Amino acid sequence: MEIKLRLEEEKDYNTVDNLTREAFWNLYKPGCDEHLIIHNMRNAHEFVKELDYVAIYNNEIVGNIVYAKSKIISTIKEKEYDVLTFGPLSVLPKYQNKGIGGKLVNHTIKLSKEMGFKAIIIYGNPKYYERFGFKNTKEYGITDMEGNYHDALMVLELSSNALENIKGKFFEGEIYKVNKEELEAFEQRFPYKEKLVLDTQIFKE
Repeated sequence: MEIKLRLEEEKDYNTVDNLTREAFWNLYKPGCDEHLIIHNMRNAHEFVKELDYVAIYNNEIVGNIVYAKSKIISTIKEKEYDVLTFGPLSVLPKYQNKGIGGKLVNHTIKLSKEMGFKAIIIYGNPKYYERFGFKNTKEYGITDMEGNYHDALMVLELSSNALENIKGKFFEGEIYKVNKEELEAFEQRFPYKEKLVLDTQIFKE
């Protein structure tokens, strides 16, 4: 597959919102909220426009990745360190498992290094993100805001020893919080899709 990458443009917004909804619908919970997150991110001061890329195949947008500035709040010193986080990383279902997400991740990691950021911290599937060099934050003494470690909380240093002597709590920011009423209103813009709930799964709003 010949995949081209370019920066997202304003004319792409509706397409990417819908793409994101399709990619995440019923994946982790009934419906999804990732399409609202990306919709709101574009107007947030934490949003990094220079790392907002789309993947194109046969003149169709089939994937997208977005980044935001986040922080490590030091537990040693009264200091905050700027880092990056990314997500949603979205690929249309029919094009998943074809390396498109990997192209988006590798390209934007390279750009993040060139921009001088210390590290990227994400919540993601370890089996997937380890291939890009991400490691569990426990190796660096970095927890969530409640002081907990998680298998899904992962970090990639963007230069040698970039996080040396930096320990603390990862704060991804308010940008990823979703208001249920706002989500319900936003969802009215899209074609109806059924929310599935499996008896064997328990979902938390």
